[in-house]
Parts: sequence; structure tokens; C-alpha cells
Amino acid sequence: MDQTVSFTGDPHIGVFTRVFEDIAIVPVQAGEEYTQKVQKNLSVKVLETTIHGSPIVGSLLAGNSNGFVVTGLIREEERLILEEWRDLLLLHEGMNAAGNIILANDTFAAVHPDMDSDLVKMIESFLDVPVIRLTLGGIKTVGMAGVATNNGIIVNPRATPGEIAAIQEVTDLPVGVGSVNMGNVLVGTGLIANSHGYMAGDETSGFELGRIEDIFGFYG
Repeated sequence: MDQTVSFTGDPHIGVFTRVFEDIAIVPVQAGEEYTQKVQKNLSVKVLETTIHGSPIVGSLLAGNSNGFVVTGLIREEERLILEEWRDLLLLHEGMNAAGNIILANDTFAAVHPDMDSDLVKMIESFLDVPVIRLTLGGIKTVGMAGVATNNGIIVNPRATPGEIAAIQEVTDLPVGVGSVNMGNVLVGTGLIANSHGYMAGDETSGFELGRIEDIFGFYG
């Protein structure tokens, strides 16, 4: 099975797509070939929408099986589309690119280290998981410095032992390091995954794909 793809020629597929266990959310500009590959490889229903009129869905949306966290700039018609699948928590203040600042699955969430304490508590209650403030390899935009599924977590290869240990304190899932698109350490920009499968940007090497498969437990 082909595990690599581009979004209209761009290998940074994680910027444009957000994947959950049951659904993948892609921009309306995705095109049939891209949409079909995501649907097949990740065993999900694909929902097409923009957020704030933008195709960078992966940067503006985060969450888990309990809800979606999304920029408060979302338009009414876009909000109604998402609300058919989950309750929404809207981020109205400065940090509102939810997909950039939140790394989440059904067992934990990590957020930008400068996030306000009240917002951290709100996200913790809304997603119903423990939330930690974190950097990964010193990168504050943890949502793009890692990818978390219900099978494992892959993070920036520059992540320190202390940063990895912080994740291991709140989840029993395996945590490993890897990159995408020939050495891009912002692994979340070029990888989409859930417990059913994954897809990486089409510049990702065979070695990088092997690391992804090992961490998430996909073999062959």
C-alpha cells in the first residue's frame, strides 16, 4: 500500500489535514485522489471543509474522540459542519491555531508551554484527558512537533529525555522519535495517522517510514 502522498504538490499534508479515529477533515480543495487515499489508508469517513476560509485545517483544528478544539475565527457554516461530529471548544484569544499548539489523543494532551492556566484547565475538562505544558526539542508548537494516536506518539527527533519523560508520565503508550520529508523535524507537518493507518508526505524516505511504522505498531 502506498503510504505517501502530497496535497496538491505540497508534502506538508499535516498542515492541511486533521485525522481522528473515525473521521479525517480535509480542505475542500483536497481533490478526489487525495481524499480517496486518506479514506482508504486511515479507514475513516472524510469530511471536507475550510476553517476561517483557509485550507490549513491541520493547523487550526485539534482534539480527540471527545471533542474538537478549533480557532474561534471559524465561520458559522464551518462550525455547523464540525458540530455534526463533535462538540466544539472555540479558542478566541491570542493562541487560536489549535492544531499548532495542541498535541492530543484519547489518553493525554500536550499544549504550548505559554498557554494560560485557565485555558489548560478548560481543554483538560473538554477533552477529558490530562493536559501538560510541553516543548518538543525546544519547539513550543507541540501540535506540529509530534503526532499522537491511540497506539503511540512520534515526536521531534531533537526532543530531550525530559520532554519524552513528561509524556510518559501521563500515558502508557510508546513514545519514539522520527522525522518526515527527508529530515523535517516538525513531524506533524508531514504525517497524518490514527490507530488504523497513516500517510506521510511524499518526500518521506523509506527509513523515516520505517520509524513511523515501528512507533505506531504498523508492520507491512
